[in-house]
Amino acid sequence: MIRVLIAEDQKLVLGALSALLRLEPDVEVVAGACDGREALALCERLVPDIVLTDIEMPHMTGIELAQALAGRKLACRVVVVTTFARSGYLRRAMEAGVRGYLLKDAPVDALADAIRVVHGGGRAIAPELALESWNGGSDPLTERERQVLRLAGEGRSSAEIARQVHLSEGTVRNYLSEAISKLGAANRVEAYRMARDAGWL
Repeated sequence: MIRVLIAEDQKLVLGALSALLRLEPDVEVVAGACDGREALALCERLVPDIVLTDIEMPHMTGIELAQALAGRKLACRVVVVTTFARSGYLRRAMEAGVRGYLLKDAPVDALADAIRVVHGGGRAIAPELALESWNGGSDPLTERERQVLRLAGEGRSSAEIARQVHLSEGTVRNYLSEAISKLGAANRVEAYRMARDAGWL
């Protein structure tokens, strides 16, 4: 049996994915998590074969979850299932060690097949994204710039961001200024939107 953990912050989607995958004869859904941090804790305890995760989740994104799993050397292979059909997200996911990247409108048999391919050591990428991923521009932002820009996009002040990421307020302003400059944006809000729409956040 292929042991699968599902990380998805929308409970309806989490329930639907669990129910559909339980119909597969060779798949066992061992747990579900509503945010990335909970998923990481469950992975450390259960060590599933496959982690099926959304990208945008509270506390820790699906890409950050993949990075954390790789850093802990847990033998869990990550498959992203998302609505974000953007090459920037796909490239960042692959760099984080993600083995599969599918869109939420894919049929359930395609998802089950992708889980089997990834479990067998292969990669599974939505065909409409595979070609596009080689055509988009490269991400100019550093990991720190992405982090502070994401928090700024949530409406947090420089002081709030500084407290959350354990940096000085001046350093946070420098990261934001650098990100704004790299993207040619007018301000932090525009920079956040540009980076988000390019799939870099």
